[in-house]
Amino acid sequence: MIQEHIVNENVYEPYLEKTYPDSHRSYMLSPVKIKEVQVDSEYPFLDHSFKAKCLHVFIYAGIFLLVFWLNPLRYGLKIEGRKGLKKYKKQFKNGAMTVANHVYRWDFLAVLQAVRFRCMWFPARQENLETSDAWMIRGAGGIPVPNTSQAMKKFNAAFNYLHKKKKWLHCFPEASRWDFYGPIRPFRKGAFSMAYSYNLPVIPMAFSYRKPTGLYKFFKVKHPLVTLRIGEPIFPDKTIGKSESCDKMRTEAHEQICALAGIKQNGWPAILD
Repeated sequence: MIQEHIVNENVYEPYLEKTYPDSHRSYMLSPVKIKEVQVDSEYPFLDHSFKAKCLHVFIYAGIFLLVFWLNPLRYGLKIEGRKGLKKYKKQFKNGAMTVANHVYRWDFLAVLQAVRFRCMWFPARQENLETSDAWMIRGAGGIPVPNTSQAMKKFNAAFNYLHKKKKWLHCFPEASRWDFYGPIRPFRKGAFSMAYSYNLPVIPMAFSYRKPTGLYKFFKVKHPLVTLRIGEPIFPDKTIGKSESCDKMRTEAHEQICALAGIKQNGWPAILD
């Protein structure tokens, strides 16, 4: 970290026997590879096959019917600030981009729960499609980020299509998951570049933690309980250049998420490219 991390008095910071990387760009988790996946210009970034559509319906049925009550049961998930989004209904008519800190296995599912029964699509780490979770990631709306310029054109075309359909998008701008990490890591610019290009409002969301109590304490649950707070939408500033506007959005989103998480002084800056 760049500076000391300081939280407000009422904020719970869990102590976990975990070793976090020194670099904000490092991955904490190493996916267990079970197959080879070639993400090139021939890869179906948006799979319109009957099988893929059935998988998508199956995954979201499971999320809506099972995960939406399992997440609060397993992680004590509480969601705050949902009502504040109602006044922006008109601004969300062409879609929106949600962003959050990436801190536990079911955090994307919590974001889905926060926006209530809405399917979303998100950029996914290519290596995760070579694991046993690949079918769930793809079924939930994961689109792998490729490594070649030709494949990137197809990746961008997939999101262009989704935007035309007025779909909602999600991104974890920290890029990698650090389980139950307190500070908010620097944000990468991809999500905000996409929001600028599509003129989408960015909705910041912050995961913070609570001390296990009641039955969680009785059963000696090792992980903290989770709270998700929703902030105020941030709109792209089209009066300035794209680069400046993207930096402005990611700085504001980072500041909002820090405040929502109860952080007085964050250990990392918003931008550290």
